[in-house]
Order: sequence, then C-alpha cells, then structure tokens
Amino acid sequence: MTDSTGRSGPRVLVLADDLTGANATAVRFARRGMRTLVTGGPPRACAGAPEVLVFDLATRHLPGVQAARRVVAGASVFPDAPLVGKRMDGTLRGNPGAETGALLHVLDARPGPPVRALVVPARPDAGRPVEAGVAHAHGVPIADGEVARDGFGPVTSAAVIEAFDTIDRAIAHVPLDVVRGDPPGLVRALCDPAARVLVCDAVTDADVETLALAAATGALAGESRWLPVDPGPFGAALASALGTVPTGRPVLGVAGSLSPLGREQIAWTRRRLGARWLEVGDAPDPVRVAADLVALARTGTPLAGIRTLVPDRADPVVSARLPVLLGEAVGRALAAAPFAGVYATGGDIAGAVCIALGADGLAVETEVQPLVPAGRLVGGPYDGLPFAAKGGSAGDPHAAVACVLHLRMSSTVRTARPAAVTTSQIDAGRW
Repeated sequence: MTDSTGRSGPRVLVLADDLTGANATAVRFARRGMRTLVTGGPPRACAGAPEVLVFDLATRHLPGVQAARRVVAGASVFPDAPLVGKRMDGTLRGNPGAETGALLHVLDARPGPPVRALVVPARPDAGRPVEAGVAHAHGVPIADGEVARDGFGPVTSAAVIEAFDTIDRAIAHVPLDVVRGDPPGLVRALCDPAARVLVCDAVTDADVETLALAAATGALAGESRWLPVDPGPFGAALASALGTVPTGRPVLGVAGSLSPLGREQIAWTRRRLGARWLEVGDAPDPVRVAADLVALARTGTPLAGIRTLVPDRADPVVSARLPVLLGEAVGRALAAAPFAGVYATGGDIAGAVCIALGADGLAVETEVQPLVPAGRLVGGPYDGLPFAAKGGSAGDPHAAVACVLHLRMSSTVRTARPAAVTTSQIDAGRW
C-alpha cells in the first residue's frame, strides 16, 4: 500500500494526541508482533516499512477546532490504511470529542459500511477501568484524582460520554453486563444502527479482548466499520482480531523445570496468551518434537513450547541427556520455521539451547524481571535472534508471559531511521 506520493503505507494508522501516549499505544501493537513506528510526521523513507504507524499530532493542549483540523490533515496522509484509530488519553484529557468527530467525518466520506466509533478508554493493566460509563484511576473516579488539577486542562467529569458530547452523532453506552453477556447480544449492541459512537465499559483485559472479538465479528459480517478510540489496548486487540495485521511469528519456548513456580508460569502463558505446550518425557525424539513444534507454530499461537515432565531431581544420566535433546529439537524447529525468539527456563536448558544454536553468547539488553535477562544471541546461524533465559525459581508467576511479550516486541525492531515532517508542516499543509 502506498500514499498519494508513492510512499509505502501502514496497515494501521493511529492518530495520537501526545508523544507519551503515542509510545504507550505503540507498545501494545508491538507486543503482538506488529512492526510499529512512532513518529511526529509520516516517514518519507523507511527500510522495512512499519505495519502500524502511530502518528503523534501533539494536539493534547490545542483548542478543539485546531486539534480537529490537525487530525483531518493527519488522516489524509495515508487515506488507504485499512484501519484508522484515534489514540485518546485514558483520563479524558485533551480533545477526544472534537478529534473523534472530525475523524468520523473523514471516514464517512470513504466507501464502505457505516463507520462507528468504539470508545474503550480502559487501560486495566494501569489501574484504569471504566465501569457504568465512569473512568477510574486506581479506584477513584478520575475527576476526584490528579487530573482534576491538571494545569493545562483539568478534567471536571469522569463520565466518558460527556467527553464526547460535542459530536453531532448519536452516542450510546455499552454497560459491563452486556460486555460480559452472550456474544451475539454484544455484537448486536455494537452494531446498533441508532448509535454512531459507543462508549464501552471494560474492567479487565479480558473485557477489552471480548469487545475486540465482538467488533471483529460485526465487521466481518459487513455490518460496520470501526474507528477504535482508546489508549492502546483495544485498538491493538481489534487489529489482531480483524487480521488487519498478521500478529507476527510465535515465540519458541522450552521449559525444563517442574517446580511449582515453573508450572504456574506456564499456566499463565496458556491463560493470558493462549500458548500451546508439548509435554515430553526423559527421552524425547528431537526430530519428532521439532516437527510437532512447527505444527503448533502454524496454528497462530503466540508461543509454541516444549515442557518436560521429568522431575527436577531426576536420575543424573537423564538430567545430563535431556537438555541436549531439547536443544537439538529447538535447533531443528528454528531451521524449519520462523520464530520471533526463544524463551528458555532452567539454566541447563538455556545453556544447551545456546550450544545447539551455535551461539557464542548472549548480548544482554534488559532484565524483563529481576533475574530474568533478555537480549540477542551473538554468533552462529541465529545471530541476533531475541532470547530470554530464566532460572526455574526466578521471576513471579507472570514472568513467562512478560518474556513472551518482550520477545515478540524485540522481533519487530528495525534499525532504519525515517525522515519525518513536523507538526508545523502539517498545519501548513506541507509534507
């Protein structure tokens, strides 16, 4: 896809109101394995063009009319982007109503089914749920918290609908009991022809995912086009549910610990990510295991893994042989299919995998959690492959999930530095 000047265009264009919010939104897409770029202007040249472009328009503190004009100009840069989203602040600061209304006018002029704005301001992982149409931060309605004293634009109401009452479209509220009710009922509520802006409750990450799946169902039935308006989680979930951007390659996992913590960490990858694990005994066939891993990878799971059923205090011969066999299986799987990276838990397992992959070492880049380093392999045929290693007793119950998200994001990194225009050029119509 290209824009009007022939530049390669993104599959998802997100228009953000400030840089901090743009970065936070981009992380949500990148964690799903989507190549994501944040910029203050459309890139004029970028090797490995991004699938998701988060465009910081710096409209947070502008008057509503000027902010709306800037959003219209930003949306016109890549008019063929399959999905356009509006990044809004989860605490309702800025001009969410004016900017969303302007975008609806732009998108209505494009061919296709009716466009509806799905407003999902919740960011549950940051302690910002929305219930009964009221936005909260850490258990307090936002109008009773810090943003009520914002020096640029204090928020005087926590009612989300009031932030959008400047829009000349019918607005409806989708309450939590509908979100958590039967799926067909939620799809009908979202596709209600009487409403063009829907403000949705969401208290947990599961609520956000449920809304995305329901919206995708409505879109795939040809009933609606969506303008996601949110702080990042919902827009990324919707892009994934719609298949607008492939969600990237899976992580290859290998777990050699049967400690209670290790089992809990694996359980959380299944619960949170839908990860799939093969269970092997003390003498796995590397050829067969590799073939099964590749088959799992092709199911679309974010993690295809091997977990051993051998107790930590196994026979010394088994303990010495098993990591070698698992390392060989990992090497064979990587040779047969693309993976975003490798997550290894258990010191012996991680070492055996590095040897099997011909790596000279690990260039450590970060610590995902205490005692959970991550970086890239150095040397050998998999030089630069994202890799996270964890001791069997290291990390909290969510450590494996955090590693998988980090590895998928690392796999999207590109070193290209795009030339970008500035917001002053946007306002002047020059890019």
